[in-house]
Amino acid sequence: MKKTIALLTFAAGLFIGSNSMAQDSLVEHLVKACESDIQSYCSQVTPGNGRMLHCMAAHEDKISGQCQYAFYQAATILEQIAAATAYIANQCATDIETHCSGVAMGEGRILACLNENKAEVSDACNQAVADTVGE
Repeated sequence: MKKTIALLTFAAGLFIGSNSMAQDSLVEHLVKACESDIQSYCSQVTPGNGRMLHCMAAHEDKISGQCQYAFYQAATILEQIAAATAYIANQCATDIETHCSGVAMGEGRILACLNENKAEVSDACNQAVADTVGE
């Protein structure tokens, strides 16, 4: 469980701003699944900066199975997002530099840029986008 919470903390920090909708959905799912645990063990904690995750980690031996499962689900989703991001970054590095170097990262702007330049983007990059995003 500590490994899962550490992964969530790291991945959440990594994706802040770049995947805010997915992040919001994960946070909402965790809060809903862990609502009674949060009330029981962390109600005095001010949310933000990973404090709630640290509180839950401090009480990991007491949290419900439902809450533990929600953490594992969230960790799995974040691992998939990280793998997809790495795959696109590796396959599209040259294309991103060539066609999207002036585009700010986050909120899907790089992906939109790659799609806008699809005709000039390499086959490998287009395939990586199709494989991960389905575009």
